[in-house]
Amino acid sequence: MTDSEASEPVPFPELADLHYRWRQALETTLPDLDTRAKRYHDARAAFEAEHGTIVNEYWCWHVPSAVALTEKPRPWVISWFLRPKIAFHRASDWATKDRPDVAKQMHRCDEVAVHATQVLSGLRRRICLHRVMTSAAHLLSFVDEPAAHKKPETVLEQEQVALDKTDAYYRSAANGQAQIVYFAGMTAVAAALGLLALFGSWWITLPRIDSDSIFYGCIAAGALGAVVSVIQRINSGQFDLTYDVGRPYLTFLGGLRPVLGAAFGLILYFAVTSGLLTIFNIPDGDTEELFSFLVIAFLAGFSERWAQDTLTSLGQGSGRTDPAAAPPPD
Repeated sequence: MTDSEASEPVPFPELADLHYRWRQALETTLPDLDTRAKRYHDARAAFEAEHGTIVNEYWCWHVPSAVALTEKPRPWVISWFLRPKIAFHRASDWATKDRPDVAKQMHRCDEVAVHATQVLSGLRRRICLHRVMTSAAHLLSFVDEPAAHKKPETVLEQEQVALDKTDAYYRSAANGQAQIVYFAGMTAVAAALGLLALFGSWWITLPRIDSDSIFYGCIAAGALGAVVSVIQRINSGQFDLTYDVGRPYLTFLGGLRPVLGAAFGLILYFAVTSGLLTIFNIPDGDTEELFSFLVIAFLAGFSERWAQDTLTSLGQGSGRTDPAAAPPPD
């Protein structure tokens, strides 16, 4: 292999084949050992130049198959806050062509690795890919030297259980990351609504609104109720998200939550002050009235279902009911 050839990208299956040919020559002392060794090492150098340093690897002895993990440093501008890019590589079709049961588990390794690479980041991605690498190496060692394993069924069962645990780890980690992105988008929009309410109550006077402070207070209280609701669900372990849709979409969904909370808070404020909804007894006095509407708006943001049920009662002609008839917030 010439220098120009070595600089060209080398697919991992080709690297696995060159490694196998080199090992054959090494074990049988073939006359072209030096040539095969140079081809393999040149190809490895070209592969690592493109994908990063191989940090974990398993090469089959009897078939041209292998699995490996590579790490490639980030550009220096962002390397101080991003870990090196880690990737999983597999070439096992030669080894598993007569073992569909093993091939199935190897494809599972690919599936988990792809999801982990695209969805996870940082330490969790590294942990997940190293677990995938361990299972893939064990499976390849099984088909490479089956005689070394006394109970093949037990080996496959163990690796299936290990992959199940790795997949469960990926899902848990992905959901945790999705919650962080969702929460970041939600708090950013909630903070913006809070600032709008704060400055609006100071400087923006609204026509036909009896109390600007109540109007803007309902916006802030509804948004705050939505944030507290999400925190409560995350803390109880009951907040699952679709985590493979990308960060922008999760941020967008998170930002919608306080907007809905603020909207429900305002709508209930309008419904009560207009007399359409009389399930709430609003006390007299400016301070008492303000606090009452803040509580109502907070509940509307905290429980969207309760707010929807309360507003739906207007369409059914049951807006003027006893306060005890209102469904409790969930």
